Amino acid sequence: MSDLTVTLASLHVYPIKSCAGVALDECLLIETGLEFDRAWMVVDSEGEFVSQRELPRMALVSCTLRHSELVLRAPGMLALHLALDTVEQPTRVRVWDDAVAAYDMGDLAARWFSDFLRQELRLVRFDPEQKRLSNRAWTGAIEAENAFSDGYPLLVVSQASLDGLNERLAAKGVAPATMQRFRPNLVLAGLDAHGEDHLDELAFDTADGPVRLKLVKPCPRCPIPNIDPATGVPGTEPGDTLQGYRADERVDGAISFGMNAVIVEGIERALRVGQTGQASIRF
Repeated sequence: MSDLTVTLASLHVYPIKSCAGVALDECLLIETGLEFDRAWMVVDSEGEFVSQRELPRMALVSCTLRHSELVLRAPGMLALHLALDTVEQPTRVRVWDDAVAAYDMGDLAARWFSDFLRQELRLVRFDPEQKRLSNRAWTGAIEAENAFSDGYPLLVVSQASLDGLNERLAAKGVAPATMQRFRPNLVLAGLDAHGEDHLDELAFDTADGPVRLKLVKPCPRCPIPNIDPATGVPGTEPGDTLQGYRADERVDGAISFGMNAVIVEGIERALRVGQTGQASIRF
């Protein structure tokens, strides 16, 4: 293996699964990934998670993290303020194939989401005592914990990957895609387009000690990147363009964009935008 230097160009968390993200200058790494990432989730009356796949208007729910609260806004709705240290009754919910412990966030939050998304829904928060693990077929000996993410604690994308896509979109006369469509946690500068595909580990030095992340699985893409995050309206791009050059045999021919990562070292240490790190290349 050889090393190269990368820069952490941006950091993003998505407090409520499938709602809009928050760009941060600094964020703490916890057992399940970045703090507050996918800590909340919207479920239907049966406790099954819902997402932009079925409800694309979820893209229009914006989140703001303050010192003691999460503030939600959506078109035509009054702001909803949720205390970060408050939950209500325990419940059980399902995310993909996993039935997990969670806490209901109460009737006011349920009514807010039900009114905006036009069906009966509730908001829940992940129970930190719950242990939900990534697929060991990809993580090997590492027990990688998740909250309500699809399956891995972190998603890593290079800025060059988006730039390369946008060059192809421009050649077709299609408007550029924003990084919001791909919902990464870490965006890296210093790589070639899709250079993240070939990385083994990322290592960052922080004030509290080292952070080491292992890139374990290409991220297969569902239709969510085709939903315009500014309007909540589905389309066919950038999926049509990606299909022409990003079908990935490693994930059974699905379109891949970005790499899922797990934490090797660095719980309770903070990552910061602008810091440099070393990336080891997998041959």
